Amino acid sequence: MIYPIVAFGHPILKKEAEEIHEGEEVSGLIHDMFETMGKANGVGLAAPQINKGIRLFVIDSNLMLDEEDEEKGIRKAFINPIILDEYGDKYVFEEGCLSIPEVRAEITRPEKLTIEYFDENWNLKEEEFSGMTARVIQHEYDHIEGILFVDYLKGLKRRMVKGKLIDISKGKVPTDYRMMYP
Repeated sequence: MIYPIVAFGHPILKKEAEEIHEGEEVSGLIHDMFETMGKANGVGLAAPQINKGIRLFVIDSNLMLDEEDEEKGIRKAFINPIILDEYGDKYVFEEGCLSIPEVRAEITRPEKLTIEYFDENWNLKEEEFSGMTARVIQHEYDHIEGILFVDYLKGLKRRMVKGKLIDISKGKVPTDYRMMYP
């Protein structure tokens, strides 16, 4: 099932998501999230973006990498994740979001992280990620914390996107995928 993507301005995007009860059946939802993300040409999708206030996100960082990149991408689901540490050099990269179409901004994030999470078989994992994979995880993790990448913008940069954000919240934005507006 392909879900509509929740647009900027919807209150669920600003709420901290609820933990999923261990052992709860989520494999069907994970499958649907990967399908929804693929249909929208995304590299990550958090449950709040499909109007589900739970601590779950999926990523496919392979889509961010070129053939010559040394880094290996991953396609994975993260249930009840907790970022334990973020470290390494901070670097700037232009980010976008399926919930905020046609808006991109340079965001600074640490290059590495350690995260604890359950996989879709409810196996507890603790792993380190770096580069683009870490960035996609940080972006999606922000979603389950009620944070959007535009929340990092300050001053003039924030004012420059304000009109676009208002238009998105009113449904005045072209997309190739279904959206749910506030």
